[in-house]
Amino acid sequence: MTTKIIGIANQKGGVGKTTTAVSLAHGLALHGKRVLLIDLDPQGQSATALGRSPEPGAFYLLTIGNSPQETSFLQSWMRYSGRAGLHLFPGDQQTMAAQTVLNAQEQPVSSIRESITRFCKDNLHYIIFDTAPSVGGIQERAVWASDHVIVPTATEFLSCDGLSKVVHMMSVLQHKKSWRGSLLGILPTFYDEQTRESRCAMEDLQERFGPSVLPPIHRATLLRECAAEGQTIFERDSHSRAAMEYLALTQLVMKF
Repeated sequence: MTTKIIGIANQKGGVGKTTTAVSLAHGLALHGKRVLLIDLDPQGQSATALGRSPEPGAFYLLTIGNSPQETSFLQSWMRYSGRAGLHLFPGDQQTMAAQTVLNAQEQPVSSIRESITRFCKDNLHYIIFDTAPSVGGIQERAVWASDHVIVPTATEFLSCDGLSKVVHMMSVLQHKKSWRGSLLGILPTFYDEQTRESRCAMEDLQERFGPSVLPPIHRATLLRECAAEGQTIFERDSHSRAAMEYLALTQLVMKF
C-alpha cells in the first residue's frame, strides 16, 4: 500500500485551510481510510479543531533525524484523535522556531518528505498537511513532500494574491526543484452566491484556472461553530450542505 500525501496550502490566512484539512482527514477516515493529520501551523489549530491541545510534535518532526531512537521519540508524539482511523501529529508555537533550525542546518527542500517516510510504513492510506500561511521555507518543504496539493481560497477580491503566490511556488518547485507532485485543485471557500463580490471572484477563478477549480464550499455558520466546539462538520451536522460539500471533496480525493 502506498501512502498518499495531500498538502493543504495557501500563502494567505483566513481562507479555510484548517477547516479543509480537518474535514478532509475525518471524511477519509469515515470512509475506512487510515489517516494522519500533521499540523504545521504554529497556531496549532488542527488540534483545537479536533478538541485536543496544541503540542510541539511538529517542531521535533521538522528538526530531528531518522535514527531508530528519534523515530521512536517522534511516534510518541502521535495522538489518537478520538475518531476511528484518524491520528494527529500536533503542532504549536514552537513550529515557528523550527524555521530557524532548518535554515541553520541548511536542510534541503526534501527534508519533510524524508522525515515523514517513517510514517508511511505504518499502513497509512493518507497523510494530510495543514500548513501555515507563511512560515519561511516550511510550507515550501511541505508542498514538495506532497503528492497532491489543494489550495483553499476565499471567494473575495483580496484572496487572489495568496493564491497566485502558492501556484507560482508550485511551478518553481516543479521546474527547478524536481517536485513530482501536482495541483489537485483550487478550492473556493466562503462562497455566497448572494453577493456580487463572491460571484465575481468565482467567475475570475474559473476564467484563470479553468478545470482546476473545484466545486465551492459555501459560507456556513456551522463551520465556525465546529472549530469552537472541537467537532468536525460530520459530527456537528452530517446532513448539512457544508458536510455534503466536504464529502464531495473527500470522494474526489479518493479518486486520485
